[in-house]
Amino acid sequence: QVQLAESGGGVVQAGDSLRLSCAASGRTFGRYGVGWFRQAPGKEREFVAAVTWSGAGTNYADFVKGRFTISRDNAKNTVYLQMNSLKPEDTAVYYCAAEMTGWRITSAESDWDYWGQGTQVTVSS
Repeated sequence: QVQLAESGGGVVQAGDSLRLSCAASGRTFGRYGVGWFRQAPGKEREFVAAVTWSGAGTNYADFVKGRFTISRDNAKNTVYLQMNSLKPEDTAVYYCAAEMTGWRITSAESDWDYWGQGTQVTVSS
């Protein structure tokens, strides 16, 4: 069992940066793939980025390539999402997710086993 807790959200202006953190409980966290999803008001939740258990493999949604970077520190049981050049359309609740294979970092929600409660990111124009 893994419990995930997101932090780092807030209100920023367009063009600013934020770093989200996903802290996990459990000694096996380093074996899990971890991803970020987001859900804007009135929209379905969508995939943002993911990283394999080692950090060697990543997967990004096209709309964040070149702006967002996912990374992890297994010694700290934490995964980060560095978000640069934020746009108003990035406004959403951002969720952290974990999957048990360590490598199946897909965009499909059904492939993810554990979810956090989310953190709000608001980007004003």
